[in-house]
Amino acid sequence: MARDFFPPVPPTRGVRPTPGDVVVAGLAVTLDLLAYLVPGEEGPGAPVTVLGVLLIVVSVIPLLFRRHHPVPALGAALAVQMAVNLGLAVEPGDPVSNTYGAAVTVGLYTVARYCGRWPVVLGVVATAPVQLARHWQNDVPFLGMGITDLMVTPCLIVGIALAVRQWQHQLNINRTLLADRAVTEERRRIARELHDIVAHHITTMYLMSGGARSTMDRDPETAREALVTLEDSGRTALHEMRQLLGVLRSTETAEEAPSEPQPGVHDIERLVADSAAAGLPTEFHVTGRARPLPMTVGLTLYRIVQEALTNARKHAGPARATVRIGYLPDRVTVEVTDDGAGGGDPGTARSGGGYGLLGMRERIALHDGSLHVGNRPEGGFAVTAEVPLPADTHDEQEQHVQYVQHTMDETHETHEKDGTPR
Repeated sequence: MARDFFPPVPPTRGVRPTPGDVVVAGLAVTLDLLAYLVPGEEGPGAPVTVLGVLLIVVSVIPLLFRRHHPVPALGAALAVQMAVNLGLAVEPGDPVSNTYGAAVTVGLYTVARYCGRWPVVLGVVATAPVQLARHWQNDVPFLGMGITDLMVTPCLIVGIALAVRQWQHQLNINRTLLADRAVTEERRRIARELHDIVAHHITTMYLMSGGARSTMDRDPETAREALVTLEDSGRTALHEMRQLLGVLRSTETAEEAPSEPQPGVHDIERLVADSAAAGLPTEFHVTGRARPLPMTVGLTLYRIVQEALTNARKHAGPARATVRIGYLPDRVTVEVTDDGAGGGDPGTARSGGGYGLLGMRERIALHDGSLHVGNRPEGGFAVTAEVPLPADTHDEQEQHVQYVQHTMDETHETHEKDGTPR
């Protein structure tokens, strides 16, 4: 940090000036024109030339692109200021402006803000002959204002720029820390939810094994179906256990998993009703043939809809929202749209600093799915997610789920009749 002031901020890419750059350039040309046109203490009514006005206007044009090309912007401002100070834009013998030059000030600030050490040093040095030429043209003693222009003013400009650079650098560090903390908290939350889901599947495996054992002799077909369900639950539990281990971190402390059942895709309709009751009219549509989904997939879709509707209520203003669930042969999609205010930068996505979006991406990444967020061309905001389904998710899964409940009841009845240990 000490060797190169503060870590350089790379100039922004692109060619389009920002509204802020337009405002800065407008203020700079206004101040420089006023300093050039308004008579000063040297004498009333010093004549001006069209060339002088044109030079000042041209000097601020590079300021529109100062974030992309900071050094050329400063060079253009210094060249024009030198031309004016040498009397090229006024009648011979007439005084020139005693101002430092707004375009030069903005250019030097931009170089100090975005460039490394040597461009800043060279920029400060380059301002010296420009100011010496002005004092020579006006026949002003070097002491006093001359020392201020040569040393104090450029150092003050650079100091302000470096202070802003340090503040921005620290702000970026804080944002990164907050984002990392949000990701960690979201991963811990996902891990707790996956823990509950894996526990459910292991409980199902325990009950199915007990049901198969108790019905093996008197009903081999029922026992075979129980073993099929046991195999399916074991495969699902293994897949979700891998997800759980991928989320957990060895440095995290274990927390008690929630005891209440985890929500799923069947609870999204309740989210829609709650959203409408909270003041955001929301419609709910389902396309395709609805079918049971893996619990982790249903939970992911539920959390995405929950976060998207929460953001819409916070940021969309007076608007209407629509939730669409689409069932396809190999995947399921969810789309949450609203017709309110847009979200600005899609990278932040209306999510309280982007942390809600981070949580969505973490959940989608568990399933190798895709997530798209951003403004809609027709107005409003959209959150669209797509989750691929496992190869063994088919119609027989619904029959297995129903059979699980039937076998659980039968197993409990058998234990109560013969006193078999469970």
